Amino acid sequence: MKKICVFASGNGSNAENIIRYFQGRNDIAVSLIVTNNPQAGVITRARNLGVPVLICGKEEMQAPEGLSVRLQQEGIDLIVLAGFMRLIPSALLNAFAGRLVNIHPALLPKFGGKGMYGMHVHEAVIRAGEKESGITIHHVNEEYDKGEVLLRKSCSVLPGDTPEALSARIQELEHLHYPPVIESLLRAG
Repeated sequence: MKKICVFASGNGSNAENIIRYFQGRNDIAVSLIVTNNPQAGVITRARNLGVPVLICGKEEMQAPEGLSVRLQQEGIDLIVLAGFMRLIPSALLNAFAGRLVNIHPALLPKFGGKGMYGMHVHEAVIRAGEKESGITIHHVNEEYDKGEVLLRKSCSVLPGDTPEALSARIQELEHLHYPPVIESLLRAG
């Protein structure tokens, strides 16, 4: 059984979608949710679906013998970021080199980097007059949104679009494409 650990800081719709995609399978499962936000909506979503949750403070995440060792002991095969709002510490990057993946709600390298998340991204895309946006699924490295790109999918930015309307179309792309990319990474590894 391949084990996924999802890192999320917010509402958790992508985390829930990933859990549901692999639910009931005997080859791949989401076995843990890690959050740095004790108020995150992902906690309720995960618990309702029977997935354990670890609320992890900055100190535990940064400690070389902390979270990375625990995840290795749990037999985690892949760490999936789904709206996680912290830079991944070097201990985790080293322990899970090539086994960390993220999704970004824009077509990287545009509209990426620190502070570019959620509605901030969609507002910036619309403000810049872009004709298209989309998602980028990429490996995680020591810089925000700079890892090797695995998949890009686009959608139109429509005249008169609001950040909320664009976000809804982007989320559809996320839910459609993220789980199959995760599955292909686990099958290849």
